[in-house]
Amino acid sequence: MRGNCYDVTGTIRTTDAAAVAAEVVRLYSKLFASADPEPLERAFGDAVRLYQGGDPAYWPCETEYHDIQHVLDVTLAMARLMDGYQSSRRASDETLSPELYTAGTLAALFHDFGYLRKRNDHRHRYGAEYTITHVSRGAVFLRGYVRELGFSDTLAGLGGTLLHFTGYERRPEAIRIGGGLARRLGELLGTADIIAQMSDRCYLEKCRDRLYPEFVLGALGAPRGAVQLPTFASGADLVARTPTFYEHAVRRLNLQLGRAYEFAARHFGGANLYIDAMRRNAAYAADGAAVLRRTPPYTLLPQVQPYPRDLFGLAR
Repeated sequence: MRGNCYDVTGTIRTTDAAAVAAEVVRLYSKLFASADPEPLERAFGDAVRLYQGGDPAYWPCETEYHDIQHVLDVTLAMARLMDGYQSSRRASDETLSPELYTAGTLAALFHDFGYLRKRNDHRHRYGAEYTITHVSRGAVFLRGYVRELGFSDTLAGLGGTLLHFTGYERRPEAIRIGGGLARRLGELLGTADIIAQMSDRCYLEKCRDRLYPEFVLGALGAPRGAVQLPTFASGADLVARTPTFYEHAVRRLNLQLGRAYEFAARHFGGANLYIDAMRRNAAYAADGAAVLRRTPPYTLLPQVQPYPRDLFGLAR
């Protein structure tokens, strides 16, 4: 049985950036034997440094649900989807280049960077208050970061645009990215974000104890006129509605994200481990007698206080 710190295969520790980076780089080198993986390796180190508060401009990550494990899990799923695409593409399909693989990986690695607060931000007390705007904030950062790595303005612009496939500020069909492989990359990223989190072994526990408080704080910090977040009476209510959310997610995967999840099965060479785990989580949530006992790994620094837990009826 795979542990709570591991991916759907039970072989890669998703709380370990080095382990995830090694697999992402392995797939990159398999697809592009002569390409230099150094920018990818650097990006993983930078992501960890930023999430741990090692940058003087940003506080460390303080969102328990959208933490470094989630980011690494999504990045691993994105790399697998890109591998599945490239390994099974038809003659008429566009070829994935090293630069596009890198852009997709960087977009996954920093897709939730917008939750990190700047140290000079005296208006917001918690990173979760950025729930509504975190995608746009992350896109601004990523465009600058891609240029910092030495890539073109075009690739930087693409990376920032890809992030919008992970949010709900814009419908996928309304995102101005053109057609072809660029849009397919966006569909892969939006898919990776959904399948990685909903297949997590501790997904339901994380929804109850971590995602629910983020929704509440996100609604409190939402700009006037912003998209409305779903409302829940409690963390338990969020879990109870998981089967319905699963149905919405499946529709989004099929209709708006081009069934890109099928590339995971092609990567694995058979079963789609992500979709299978998603179904199990949804079925367990639908069982009214089910008891949630798993303890998710905790990745935030000890000194970080994400929010007053008593406010949400959560144990310390």
